[in-house]
Amino acid sequence: MIRVSISKKIVLSSFLLVLYPIVNGFRISSDIEAQNSAVLTYPKIQSPPSLLPSRQILVGIEPYLGKSVLSGSLSKNLDLISDGKPLVLKDALGRIYKSSQISIGWKKILLDSPQRYERQVIGPFSSFESANNVSKDLINKGIQNIIVHPDDWEIWISKDIRLPESIQSKFFNTQISYEVKPVLLLKTGELVLKGPININAPDGLNWKKGVYEGPFLLKRDSYGTWTLIEKTPLENYLKGVVPHEIGPSSPFSAKAAQAVLARTWAVANSSRFSADGYHLCSDTQCQVYKNPNQADLDVLRAIRETSNKILTWKGEPIHAVYHATNGGIMASADEAWSINPKPYLKSKLDGSKRWVENVNFTMDNNAALWRFLSQRDGAYGNNHYRFRWTRKLSFLDLKNFLTDAGFKPLNPQNIKVIKRGPSGRVVTLEIAGKNSQSSVFLNRDAIRRIIKSLPSTLFVVSEVDDGVWEFKGGGFGHGAGLSQAGAIDLALRGWSVKQILQHYYPGTTYESLR
Repeated sequence: MIRVSISKKIVLSSFLLVLYPIVNGFRISSDIEAQNSAVLTYPKIQSPPSLLPSRQILVGIEPYLGKSVLSGSLSKNLDLISDGKPLVLKDALGRIYKSSQISIGWKKILLDSPQRYERQVIGPFSSFESANNVSKDLINKGIQNIIVHPDDWEIWISKDIRLPESIQSKFFNTQISYEVKPVLLLKTGELVLKGPININAPDGLNWKKGVYEGPFLLKRDSYGTWTLIEKTPLENYLKGVVPHEIGPSSPFSAKAAQAVLARTWAVANSSRFSADGYHLCSDTQCQVYKNPNQADLDVLRAIRETSNKILTWKGEPIHAVYHATNGGIMASADEAWSINPKPYLKSKLDGSKRWVENVNFTMDNNAALWRFLSQRDGAYGNNHYRFRWTRKLSFLDLKNFLTDAGFKPLNPQNIKVIKRGPSGRVVTLEIAGKNSQSSVFLNRDAIRRIIKSLPSTLFVVSEVDDGVWEFKGGGFGHGAGLSQAGAIDLALRGWSVKQILQHYYPGTTYESLR
């Protein structure tokens, strides 16, 4: 390795920095651990510290930075702009840079020596919940594994472990000769940074039409790319979740219920992105987290008055899932995902006494479900724009959805519901080609992940023209747990936060986080 060093200190505008010039052809030592001839399963990324007791949460607000550089394309710069006082950047070598605006680019740099990775891959999974259920089953069998999210959810396992015959996996191997590194872009040149990189924003960071307090980290993930992470107190994190998940105009009790669920969900899922060095993401794979400064006084009051409160089952934080609207009937956990049943997430009609009395709860056939989907009066949250919906899809639409999901080319000839859950939601859907060997079977959450135009799996389907199918359905989301539209309706009827939570999670305990 050629070592480059310069003893001269260069002063640039308002900062002091020791610059190490980049010369084409120089090989710069790698940040990746274990750079030797050994075969690894995946890069060794340091897990984030436990969310408890510090109550500090690491949120990935921009993942996969530098991804296009790996394939030889240009990558968009990371531009960071202060909302006041200069930002302060410090890399792992202790080099400090201060400026009101920082631009970071990405460069593919040759490793000292190539690194080989080999592993078994299970997946993709339609959700973390489905992947986690398989992961736990493997752990119970003594098989160590890690859940990752390079694009879809996957499980990675050492190549040397023998898996049960019932579990299908793919073998992956690659040799890495280059790595992507962040490069500080300066008027006078470039500086390759060594991660992890700390960024302080004394007056906040202008980011995606909002102001985020930070501090921030720039860290490598398990896929050779980088993530911009915000470190923030748990209660402050809720300011960026509650108004964006349930809406700033919702009544107080609905916001308070959302605050309790968001807090519970964050605590229970804080290991979701541990493979990448942080706790949670900021999109719908976790909870939507956006501009925390958008929280109004009502949101702040909802967070404050439920401070430290979560829902538990037998002393543990519950699986606090929620969605936009359930279409008048709650889903059970095991019809939404491939997971074990949850005693507090069961199928139940969601409406007034009149709704419960007028609806035939036998939802295992098309005729009963057609009748159900023609009704709405008396259901909680029935004014949501996707409480009832209709979609028409052609064979070409379905073919494209399947092809995009990685299935072999298929010309759909027929669509058939094979199995429904207790709420009437489709558990198994068959899309048949010209012969039985070409049929595709989609299960639970994979149905909406692959056929992206379907708002929910609560639907009936019929062919209305040659090669055209109509899906008539209800609800938006998986349907398990709290219906946000229903919670808003109940809050307007005068229900308290505890009443709303007990309605959607019966038998759970409303208590302080320990």
